[in-house]
Order: sequence, then structure tokens, then C-alpha cells
Amino acid sequence: MLGNQIKTFVLMAAVVALFGAVGLWLGGEQGMLIALLLAAGMNFFSYWFSDSVVLKMYRAREVDEASSPQFYGMVRELAGRAGLPMPRVYIIDEAQPNAFATGRNPQHAAVAATRGILGMLSERELRGVMAHELAHVRHRDILTSTVSATMAGAISVLAQMAMFFGGRDSSGRSSNPLAGILVMILAPIAASLIQMAISRAREFEADRGGAEISGDPGALADALAKIDAYARNVPLAPAEAHPETAQMMIVNPLSGHGLGGLFATHPPAADRIARLRAMASGR
Repeated sequence: MLGNQIKTFVLMAAVVALFGAVGLWLGGEQGMLIALLLAAGMNFFSYWFSDSVVLKMYRAREVDEASSPQFYGMVRELAGRAGLPMPRVYIIDEAQPNAFATGRNPQHAAVAATRGILGMLSERELRGVMAHELAHVRHRDILTSTVSATMAGAISVLAQMAMFFGGRDSSGRSSNPLAGILVMILAPIAASLIQMAISRAREFEADRGGAEISGDPGALADALAKIDAYARNVPLAPAEAHPETAQMMIVNPLSGHGLGGLFATHPPAADRIARLRAMASGR
């Protein structure tokens, strides 16, 4: 657990440093200050409004104990085991089995599950999945992923600016235009690599935390095996495919991992399942 926490901290520091470096190259010290102010503004918006934006993107429908007593009751029981306030609960009218958590902190959290996952998994397996999502809430992973995604997006904006306006050296003179092209290409790639690495580290932690909350690591392992197999064969409908939110899901809803997994939002399902099986057997 501590190793992944340190890894997340180092990766977050790296993306902030990359952001500052691009700003410094683009406009010297003043450019770096403007870049950091831009990041602060974007993170402020993301912190307060990202949950409502994501839920609206997926047209999620909020449910309560009257409209969905079994699912709502399951989340309430697991939240109690996790020592968390009761989150808002949503259902998404989508056939692909998936789930995610959102919200800026445990007091303003929400969990959502697709119609597909509710229909495909057994009660035991679904319980494992929702425990995983509540582990994200308890670890405040939503804030971490939101900040990393926002910073990565801002770096891409800065890189585009570098392409059109060029950079400045320490004396304020224009830099080589070829360097601008390299910044435009390489900076967003580096930011994405860091963002995806953060996401993969947090997924392992949420698997471990979810297994502890539910008390049944094998349930989540069984659920992941089913969901991963189904998601590979039944992609999200085009209207529901939002690559920017893929890292939030329990499995990547989009096919392909690319370049040996460097751009993967999640660790390989086989690795996650193996770790959970080891937990279940006490190894």
C-alpha cells in the first residue's frame, strides 16, 4: 500500500513539474506563473463540478431505497462497513457492465453502475464491485484522478500555444521553432503517460481496499473476469464513449491498451485478478 502511495505522490509531482517546465519554456518565469494559475483555475472548476458533469455525460439516473431497494441497500451496507457517509447512488442505462465513483470528497460522493452490470453479476460479485468503488471514495482517488487529468489537459493546451507562439529562453529571445514542435508533440504524450500510471496505481489500491471492505476478495476477482471479457466484446455505444472518463471505470470501457499498456488506464485484468486470488487464499 505505502509503495503505491509513494508512487502516486512522485507521479503527481512529475506532472506538476512538467506543467511548470512547459510554462517556463513558453514564456519564461512569467509564463510558468501563468501556467500555474491556469492549472489552479482548471482544478478549482474540476474540484467543484466534475461529479455533476460526469453524471450528466452518462445521463445517470439517481435512485433511492424506494426505486432500487436492493442496490441502494447494498451500497448503504458497504458504506457503513467502510466508515463512509452514504453516497448518492445512480444507475446508467447502458448495456456494457461497468461502474464508477465520483465526487470531490467522501461527504459529496456518488457511485454509479450500468444496467448491464446490475443484470450480469451475481449479488456477491456486484457487492465486490461496489466495495471497490467505495474504496476509491475512501482513498480520495477521485480528487487525485481529476487533478491529474486536468493537469494533463492543460499541458496539451500549453503545448499547442508553444507551437503557435513559440518559446522564450532565459533572456526573453525566441527559441528554435523546431523545439516548439517537439514540445507540442512530446509534452502531451509525457503528461498522458504520467496520468495513466497514476490511474493504474490507484486501481490496485482500490482492489485491495474493496476486498477489505467487502471481506470477499474472490467476489471482486470473479466480477472482474466477467466484466473484462464482456467489455472487450461489447464496446460502449458511440454516444456513451467518453475517453476522458475511462480511468474512472472499474474496467476500461474502450478496447485496446496500446504500446504494451503504457497508455492503459487500468492494470491488466489478469494481474488484478491474480492479486485478489492471492488475497483470498491468504498468500
